[in-house]
Amino acid sequence: MSTVDPNRLIMTGENPFIRLAQTDGGPNTTDASFWRVITCPDGPGHVLYLKSELTDNSWRIYSDNIAMTRWLQKTVQGMLNADLKDTTIPVIDAEFSKEGDPRYFWTERVISQSDEIDLTWYDCGAPLLVHTQPNQAPDRPYGVCTVLIPAHGTRLTVNGVQASGSAYPREREGKPFSTCALAFSESWTEQP
Repeated sequence: MSTVDPNRLIMTGENPFIRLAQTDGGPNTTDASFWRVITCPDGPGHVLYLKSELTDNSWRIYSDNIAMTRWLQKTVQGMLNADLKDTTIPVIDAEFSKEGDPRYFWTERVISQSDEIDLTWYDCGAPLLVHTQPNQAPDRPYGVCTVLIPAHGTRLTVNGVQASGSAYPREREGKPFSTCALAFSESWTEQP
């Protein structure tokens, strides 16, 4: 049995996310998808896709590599959230930093000319290793292998103002999960 995935690797990096809602099962009041890309066809970099009451319920995109950002929109991020297939959404130049230990808490910081954004995950659960193949599910042309660490507590602030809503517990194939998670060692594939 081969130990090498037969698909073509298109991206590897990290993709922690925060999805907050006012009520369990209610619509998201904050949707944040953070990417730290180590490699993809348009190079490494960082990007935050953010929609919240703190952004007037409009998408904002912060990045240090616009080519990588647009590539993600045309591929994986656009598949995960169809709103983000729109490559006319402006990209705001930003700088990125991180701190923490994912066993306890993790913070990603995004600083642009006008905004300072902190995304924090805490009360972290047991990691899950997820591996799917391209086209394994309908409308999912990409496969992924990732370590997901559920975060039962999160905080997202823009210029010191905290987003409303909460993370909610979920199950993933019978294992404890959450609407918010750290996604590390994440690699996306497509059929050759």
